[in-house]
Amino acid sequence: MSELFPFPPQPPSVTWPTREWIIGDLGPSVKDGEISSALDELFDHGVNPPVGKGISLATVIIHRGKLVLERYGTQPDTAFGAGGPVDRDTTLISWSMAKSITQTVLAILLDEMGIDADSPVAIPEWSGDQRSKITWRHLLEMRDGLDFVEEYVVDESGQSKSDVLEMLFGSGSSDVAQYARSRPLKHEPGSVWSYSSGSTNILCGLIKHLLGTTSLENFLNQRIFTPLGMLSATAKFDEAGTFIGSSYVYATARDFARFGYLYLRGGECESGQLLLRDWVDAARRQHAVDIESGHGYGQHWWIWKSLAGAMSAQGYEGQRTIVVPQYDLVVVHLGKWVAETQPFLDVQLDRVVGAFAP
Repeated sequence: MSELFPFPPQPPSVTWPTREWIIGDLGPSVKDGEISSALDELFDHGVNPPVGKGISLATVIIHRGKLVLERYGTQPDTAFGAGGPVDRDTTLISWSMAKSITQTVLAILLDEMGIDADSPVAIPEWSGDQRSKITWRHLLEMRDGLDFVEEYVVDESGQSKSDVLEMLFGSGSSDVAQYARSRPLKHEPGSVWSYSSGSTNILCGLIKHLLGTTSLENFLNQRIFTPLGMLSATAKFDEAGTFIGSSYVYATARDFARFGYLYLRGGECESGQLLLRDWVDAARRQHAVDIESGHGYGQHWWIWKSLAGAMSAQGYEGQRTIVVPQYDLVVVHLGKWVAETQPFLDVQLDRVVGAFAP
């Protein structure tokens, strides 16, 4: 196991971004031409991208505690409403970046309640079969072994065997945790890594149980969003009252950067240690690799291009919050890049990250 790069401390001369980001410049050591070239590739085609490219809506870069660059695009018109220019106040969907926020919630609760991450989760429907061996860590690492198909495509007839689509938009949408819990076991728990939005929503159902009468919406606002200054952030819940933590947080690009900044500082924010550093390290400790993308996986966080300790919250349509302790860097990208275009997107974002290398 490779050694994790230490988290850079908050610079004494820089205030925490709880209220506003301090605006800075790229500085002489940064390859600004490389950044401009990469972002031009992502933004300059507007809402009519050529084949192989998508639409970029927002990029925010935080370096050494300061906002050194941001660029915004234009939302296209969709069946859900008119588009228009995006700016610093526009809230955009997280998609699976919400999974990393779910990890934050669970880390706080397991720590405060003294629950061992390696203990089996208590789900009554699983008590009579091998699913009863599934632990909190299995779900966090997506090694639970449940049969869950994570695909976002339908065939020519409009049909799909995708569990994630059925859970979010079909029969499971009113109770996402129940749908995910109902899936049968395919592998021995802990033996196989398989990326699954179902794993996250099972955790969200368990979080609701741990909180009891406490509202998770209030918990998110009081314990995470407000301390970080993420005042634009809004989480979405299903009809059963479960946070759809696999997919649905809306926030501005600047506020997603605030979330990434919490992890860049090892779980610390202006008010103190919001979550234990051990949980941040667990999130960025690689135990699996996605062969197609080259990204590693930790606990509800990706490892950016398997760069040791460099974390990335990643979502459908090219949503990215990249956290690179080596360079004291957070890069946020929000947009609409379908799966086949995301390799090109990640190449350009990797150019941006590399421009800050010492």
